[in-house]
Amino acid sequence: MNDLKKNVTKVMIVFLFLFIALISYIAYFQVFKAYDIAHKQGNRIVWAQRNSVLRGTIYDRNMNPLTKSVRTGPLSQKVEYPYGGIFAHPIGYMSERFGVTGLEGTFDKQLSTYNSTRTDLKTLINNFSWQNLKDMFFQRNNKSNQVGNSVVTTLDTKVQEAVVKAFGNHKGGAVAIDPKTGQVLAMVSMPTFNPNDLAAEMARANKIEQENKNLPDPGSPLVNRAINGLFPPGSTFKIVTTTSALNNIPGVGSEIFHDTGEIKFPDGQVLHNNDYEVDGNIDLRRAFVLSSNVVFGTLAMQLQNPKLRQTAEMFGFNEQIPAIGFAMTPSQFPKYDSWQIGLIAQSGIGQAGVLASPMQMALVAGTVANNGVMMEPKLVNKIINQQGQTVQSFSNQEYRRVMSQSDAATIKSYMTSLVENNMAGGYWSFFKGYDVAAKTGTATHDGKAPDSWLEGFAPANDPKIAFAVCVEDAGYGAGAASDVAGAMLHAFFNNKPPQ
Repeated sequence: MNDLKKNVTKVMIVFLFLFIALISYIAYFQVFKAYDIAHKQGNRIVWAQRNSVLRGTIYDRNMNPLTKSVRTGPLSQKVEYPYGGIFAHPIGYMSERFGVTGLEGTFDKQLSTYNSTRTDLKTLINNFSWQNLKDMFFQRNNKSNQVGNSVVTTLDTKVQEAVVKAFGNHKGGAVAIDPKTGQVLAMVSMPTFNPNDLAAEMARANKIEQENKNLPDPGSPLVNRAINGLFPPGSTFKIVTTTSALNNIPGVGSEIFHDTGEIKFPDGQVLHNNDYEVDGNIDLRRAFVLSSNVVFGTLAMQLQNPKLRQTAEMFGFNEQIPAIGFAMTPSQFPKYDSWQIGLIAQSGIGQAGVLASPMQMALVAGTVANNGVMMEPKLVNKIINQQGQTVQSFSNQEYRRVMSQSDAATIKSYMTSLVENNMAGGYWSFFKGYDVAAKTGTATHDGKAPDSWLEGFAPANDPKIAFAVCVEDAGYGAGAASDVAGAMLHAFFNNKPPQ
């Protein structure tokens, strides 16, 4: 009898253990995994709920529709993109097969939400009648005419179109912002893709990635180079080095540098100016205008890595800059030991391990334009309901003060001098009348042709637009990037110089 009791006890212990294990397993999924499982792209219940309401529209800043939702069945719909690939990266796509990306993904819940009670009551209050009250009651469960909330972006269609066209077949990225508010006016990544034909585009992207899988950048059109592409910024980074020098080296603005055309390092490495130019005795302004690698490499060595890195991090390098409507990949400024003098010098001219996105460098230019204050980038202004009433608005936010107002004014004058110098030499005629301040850049990498960079803002005396353009593998100088920037400014100012 005792043996039977012992055996029953053992069986009960085993069953108790299995029961506890089962409850723990269920609890684990309910507590930790339920949300992820419920929101998986392939979850049919989620898609049925999403499609029960006709998806809202995504608009540009002037209320031009960038998307159009169309019913294909009681619980199915498709989103059409009237501009094809022009807005593909910032807007993204919604597809039951391929998922939800970009603003379509970030604001998926709002786009699929119909605020029935709030919307109907506001409509009834504004236009009360017994018939409207009767209609509201009998149609309260009718979902056929329910449309989700819409998203009003900060994007400017004419600027976005002009930039895409100016890129042509080149790869790269470009960003335009309002430096005083952080509102994103244009976000372009090339090559782009057509969100209206995702099956073909996915096949093309997979083919490109397979053909170039051994390259650091396979060149996928699905990557948003404007915010997630990291490139050596080249001489556009000299704005950061100048900021650090003005803040940390007393009297540097009036110092005279002796530019011999090159810096020789103990290990035999040499940092030289473009075409081995010797600029002689020049001050900091002239060094900025001529983009002297010798002077800015020397400044980086004087500053040393910790101080220059600290300034770069004030601009948002090595951290996640908060943004509304998107997440940008953090730009990188490396740590170097004091004996790595060659790399320290290279970092002062935006080479070595320095990597930045076009969005990052647009924010750098925008900081100078905004008297030393960086704004958080913002891609969305507000959420509106079916009747056009504001459901949620997003205010402009300061990120931080990066430099003093006087240092910003100094750098702004350097950038203006650079443009004036180029225009006097017969270049950049398309900037005439726009009062542009800019910094050029050439970035070498991977043994390919250099990337062409240009960052700046206009008008210099009252900036309305700040920008950064990176054209990959376009060769030395800012020629290719300045062509894109010129088209951008023409579109922004409606082909007329600012008053």
